[in-house]
Amino acid sequence: MHLRRLAVTDFRSWASAELELEPGVTVLVGPNGVGKTNLVEAAGYLATLGSHRVATDAPLIRRGAERAVVRGLVVHHGRELAVELEITPGRANRARVNRAPVAKPRDVLGILRTVLFAPEDLALVRGDPGERRRFLDDLLVSRFPRYAAVRSDYDRVLRQRSALLKSARAGARGGDLSTLDVWDGHLARHGAALLTGRLELVAGITPLAVEAFAEVAPTSDPISLGYRSSVDGELPRTSAELEALLIDELARVRRQEVERGVCLVGPHRDDLDLRLGEGPAKGYASHGESWALALALRLASYRLLCADDVEPVLVLDDVFAELDTRRRTALAAVAGRAEQVLITAAVAEDVPDGLDGARFSVGGGTVELLPEQATSARSL
Repeated sequence: MHLRRLAVTDFRSWASAELELEPGVTVLVGPNGVGKTNLVEAAGYLATLGSHRVATDAPLIRRGAERAVVRGLVVHHGRELAVELEITPGRANRARVNRAPVAKPRDVLGILRTVLFAPEDLALVRGDPGERRRFLDDLLVSRFPRYAAVRSDYDRVLRQRSALLKSARAGARGGDLSTLDVWDGHLARHGAALLTGRLELVAGITPLAVEAFAEVAPTSDPISLGYRSSVDGELPRTSAELEALLIDELARVRRQEVERGVCLVGPHRDDLDLRLGEGPAKGYASHGESWALALALRLASYRLLCADDVEPVLVLDDVFAELDTRRRTALAAVAGRAEQVLITAAVAEDVPDGLDGARFSVGGGTVELLPEQATSARSL
């Protein structure tokens, strides 16, 4: 799988830009703040319908513009698909495939798959549980796009049930709890479906992450991964059993939920437990070990997707400058074998030797193929 063309209109700092891409390595070189990351962020948005930098779409729109458009031409097993996403804050986004509108933007999920490693990934280790839940769910949707609907349904039910609990706690009109049993059933059903996917994912990614961490941090204690649930005890594996367990747990904590006005049980309260040796990685891991663990999670994600016979586009956003020699070498080895890798760097010297390919200079609102690689550079 690779991107043959990436184009943006009114996306972040870009009024317009277009990149013609090939398999192999592409490096975008330029000082900080000139828009390199904005371009690879657009590629990630095509794959995930989200940004690795912000939680909402509004910051993605260029100042003064009403909407942004991201287009990509994706090649997979010799077949080309043109994907277009129109991002409009406050309104439903729109999507097209080969110029034909699709019913929902999430219908484009799976056409392009990416694995992105960026400085923000340090939050996977040092951030709050929401960062790790998002990591799991994004990877789950990347592998199996149907989980986008599962996650959306769960979030919708959670909002409705939480609003009911808050109104009941405040004694507001309409705070009748007679419908809570119904919402319990909805939450348990959708929550069990999401939990089933997460548990299978953690089981699949754990040995790959352990192996990757040993490669990039061989002198550190080994890592381990586990799934920490809001429900005590060992979790069953089937969706039906998980649904029954969630129903029982919701009944057990109902009084506490009503008193506090919050939903205390469900996947939204869970965490990916990362451990270094005998202690939690958050707090025990050094800065370098935290970077190594974040890198291990991304390398494991890449290898897991490749095992599904869908090699994703590898996106490395300004990370080589943050890594020591061993970790740079390990990441470069993976990148060198990828079908396509997009790299951003402040200076060309940050990119390890051996990652040869097209190099673009980014700055002043233009992207130009470096002269030594083209007879005439194309300003976009």
